[in-house]
Amino acid sequence: MTLQSLIKNIDQITSVDDLVAIKSCVEDSYAWIKASFDSIPVNQLVTGRAQFVDALLCHLWHLYGLDNESELALCAVGGYGRGHLQPYSDIDLLIVSKRTLKPDTQEKVSRFITLLWDIKLDVGQSVRTIKETVSLAKDDISIATNLVESRLLCGSESIFEKLWDEVNGRNSWSSKAFFSAKYDEQKRRHAKFNGTAYNLEPNIKENPGCLRDIQSIGWVAKKHFKEYDGWNLVGHGYFTEQEHSELITCRMHLWKMRCALHLVAGRSENRLLFDYQPDVAAMLGYGEEGKSSVEKMMRDFFRTVARVSELNQMLLQRFKYDMLNQSVQRTAIINEDFELLDNMISPRHENAFSSPEAILDFLNVVTNTPEVQGLSTTCIRQIRNAHRTFENAYFVERPACREKLMVLLKQPDFFNFGWDIMHQYGILQAYLPEWDAIVGMMQFDLFHAYTVDEHTHRLVKHVNYFFSKENKDFPRCGRICRNLDKPEVLYIAAIFHDIAKGRNGDHSTLGAIDVAKFCEQHDVPANDAAMISWLVENHLLMSVVAQRRDIYDPDVISEFAGAVRSHNHLNLLYTLTLADIRATNDNLWNDWKASLLRELYLMTQKALDNGLQCQVTLSERVTTHKYQAQQILHERGVSSESIDGLWARLDDDYFVRFKPTQIAWHTEEIVKAQDDWLTPDSDQLLVKANDNSAKGGTEIFLFGKDRKALFAQVASVLDSRNCSIHDAHVTVTRDGYVFDSMLVLENDGSRLSSESRIQSLEKAISTQLEKPGRSHENKRKLPRQMKQLDVPTKVRFFGVSDEATLVELEALDAPGILAKIGHAFVDTNVTLKLAKIATIGERAEDIFIVSNDAGKALTQEQQVSLKKRILFKLDQLEDITIP
Repeated sequence: MTLQSLIKNIDQITSVDDLVAIKSCVEDSYAWIKASFDSIPVNQLVTGRAQFVDALLCHLWHLYGLDNESELALCAVGGYGRGHLQPYSDIDLLIVSKRTLKPDTQEKVSRFITLLWDIKLDVGQSVRTIKETVSLAKDDISIATNLVESRLLCGSESIFEKLWDEVNGRNSWSSKAFFSAKYDEQKRRHAKFNGTAYNLEPNIKENPGCLRDIQSIGWVAKKHFKEYDGWNLVGHGYFTEQEHSELITCRMHLWKMRCALHLVAGRSENRLLFDYQPDVAAMLGYGEEGKSSVEKMMRDFFRTVARVSELNQMLLQRFKYDMLNQSVQRTAIINEDFELLDNMISPRHENAFSSPEAILDFLNVVTNTPEVQGLSTTCIRQIRNAHRTFENAYFVERPACREKLMVLLKQPDFFNFGWDIMHQYGILQAYLPEWDAIVGMMQFDLFHAYTVDEHTHRLVKHVNYFFSKENKDFPRCGRICRNLDKPEVLYIAAIFHDIAKGRNGDHSTLGAIDVAKFCEQHDVPANDAAMISWLVENHLLMSVVAQRRDIYDPDVISEFAGAVRSHNHLNLLYTLTLADIRATNDNLWNDWKASLLRELYLMTQKALDNGLQCQVTLSERVTTHKYQAQQILHERGVSSESIDGLWARLDDDYFVRFKPTQIAWHTEEIVKAQDDWLTPDSDQLLVKANDNSAKGGTEIFLFGKDRKALFAQVASVLDSRNCSIHDAHVTVTRDGYVFDSMLVLENDGSRLSSESRIQSLEKAISTQLEKPGRSHENKRKLPRQMKQLDVPTKVRFFGVSDEATLVELEALDAPGILAKIGHAFVDTNVTLKLAKIATIGERAEDIFIVSNDAGKALTQEQQVSLKKRILFKLDQLEDITIP
């Protein structure tokens, strides 16, 4: 099947009533694109699709007798007007006339459009007079843009020419107004994507650096120069031949991805959703290995959009001066190589970047010239050309470059704007082979929102914010950073923390080796190099301990403090950890994680002060918390007798774990309930929620006689209402009462939104616990994105003491997972003491501390039994609704 044969088949249709033949032609066109995808260049597929639609529309226009209408024209507009059509893209049409259509002509046009819909073409059509079209275009930049790219398909040439003259006449958009509108439109579009294409599910058409950015250049050129071939911009001095070829190569790459996406989705879809990524990667020749194939595809995609972004920025900035007739208002000479033009740094001659050393000198100039707000078009072009000139060897191989880089890394001011330039324009990529390897590298999961290089760039910016005077949000990090004698230690560790991602092996260990080599090459003193290497190797340690271990266990604190060794290590690791979490995903940082890190930091600091005597540290904490809670309770009129009666039933672990304000709130509520209705004979449970007791989120606590599956039921209720438990502490008092405290957040990691929301959860839990049985029906469905992700279920056991066993679970974070785990505990007679719940993108990484029904650690046989039961539950082989 060829394009010519498709068009020939159209000519065989003799009646508009022959729907079968018309639909067959349309289906054959899709079949041709699919069959030709690997053998014909994508630009020929895209233009060929437009040619097929041209032929079909003109033939149907003829069959309806519309070509006999002397004052009527059928025009292609928008992308179709450019002569480009992806498989399922909208076909934008303008049917234009000199005057309002007669009823019989209007009827024919209506039937023509209806037929197009009947044969399943996505048509966007407008039927207007020339006057109406011109009037609307004056007020609507979208309509004006579509008309810039209009072309006549069939009908009256004179009508089309008149329309063309009107929309390009003196009363239409001037090139100056048109440029301003499109420039503002692009800025708004970029803002919708937070200014980055580094999204997990990028929009190939709309994202920064994608097809719209290429089209924006074309729209402006067509309006201003009346040029309809980008090659002609070379003649106008806007493009070099190399830049034009680069832009065409990038467009071809994005076109092929979009074409494959349309074919995989079977419709007009521009979002590269998780659902489609593996199949698109396979179509594009990246293999069928799923995760690894997708990551290879996305690496090439992100590198392509970075190139488009550079070209778009360079050209539109040049257009801005030329089309808006702007002239430079302020000029300031910096040195013999550079000057400021309206605060945009610009080379003063054509060879400002004559060597790699000169590029690093330029970054030093930027660092020491705070007035610099951006790069001129000439500056961007020269940097891009220099990058390619010196690409045969990495800059790190040159001793002078190493000296100049260390000068930069020792200046926090470098990381204001100089670091952005170094990242955005590939200078660090040209400097360091290890960095080159991570540029554009993504991870096919829901946790890492950015490529590895973009994540690291953001982490360094977060570290730099800690140094700034504007930092009011993280005062502890600010104090740590401002007191550093050698800030480069923290900055280098930040740059290298993920440098070994994507290699076979532990990236932390491999990264520590990489940074040790870097330090040796750059003459970093041995003590500083050892600290940097330690930070890279242990950059995940504090996060893992805070989120996945019981930080109120003296053994855990002792082990962590022993690994940290000193206050200096602790300070730097705390700062690096906080920045790392914030730079991984915009939704990852919240009050709960902040409180965990703060608690671990403060307790470790105290343990280090006490010479690692962690039991002493925690004993002091018990005494302090009891005293402060008593003071609060006495002020509220709670008697010492009531306080002592309740507290005698609780272990010291309770007073270590909870703040004085929480202890006071728990005690007051329980005493009130015991005075009113919670008698020794009552089987009811006290359920209370408070948004102010814990800094990290909303605390829900339950008190009453112990019962089976209590945790499972509460977890199911919360999950069904789109909430998640992040921490749960279960205490059984000496007289058989259960005391459960859970910290709850919304599923997106934010705090519960309102008092009414909190009260409704409290009521829902109480209502569920009043029902007979131990089940709860949860109808929440698995999110779309997670269906494409494979997370094998892993259950591991670790001994923590004679009385308890730690269960580590890794599984897909599917709806109802905690309820299923809770029921597995009940089924195997296992008692839950503590739960630490962490959701890492699509993965649940949860820790449970449990004991058997005798209050001891699980035996080997009990561990095997529990593991089998958990796997059985999570494989959904059994409905968790148990009578």
